[in-house]
Amino acid sequence: MQIKIVTNYIVLVTSVKCQRIRVVGVDLAGSERRETGWALLDGRTLTVKKLFSDDEIIRETLDAHPLVVAIDAPLSLPTSGKMRRADREMHRFGLPVLPPLFPHMRMLTYRGIRIARILRSHGLKVIEVHPTSTRKILGLPPRKDPMVIQDAITKLGYNGDVRRKSLSMHEVDAILAAITAELYIRGLTTEVGDPMEGVIIIPRRSDERIE
Repeated sequence: MQIKIVTNYIVLVTSVKCQRIRVVGVDLAGSERRETGWALLDGRTLTVKKLFSDDEIIRETLDAHPLVVAIDAPLSLPTSGKMRRADREMHRFGLPVLPPLFPHMRMLTYRGIRIARILRSHGLKVIEVHPTSTRKILGLPPRKDPMVIQDAITKLGYNGDVRRKSLSMHEVDAILAAITAELYIRGLTTEVGDPMEGVIIIPRRSDERIE
């Protein structure tokens, strides 16, 4: 497992000049009654929280002044049918996602679109990510025990709450979203889908060419 992490992650982050990065990752729940994982990555330090209401999520994110906000939720609708080009391409890559208009995804989709629109109206860059795909591409452990994934994240050199407390799977996914945003700023990600319809941002695989 550690060999895969070195291959897929360390090669990426050491391939470009290092800079201090401040980003937010959000593992959005479909309802305000359920936990949303929220993570601020400032340099190598992670601050992680459980949030619930739209107002909490928006306030914490705006107060963090991030360069990029990465949200784990569909942030656009298909131009026709139930699946976007991004959803179909992710399936072809072996990284399946749930399409925005599947019955149990509708609430999450509309909530994600609403929150993204508000954050963008304040001048923030917002991207759609998929933490499960990020985890797979970076060679992190399977999504069974959040403690195992949390331990693997600390081995990548991150500190803060990831080392200080036991995190829920939603909080771990928020960290993975933030890591995707970090890689996005470094130019180490790939856009999947049609920009006119909506794209999902995933890390580049280690075998992809880096310009």
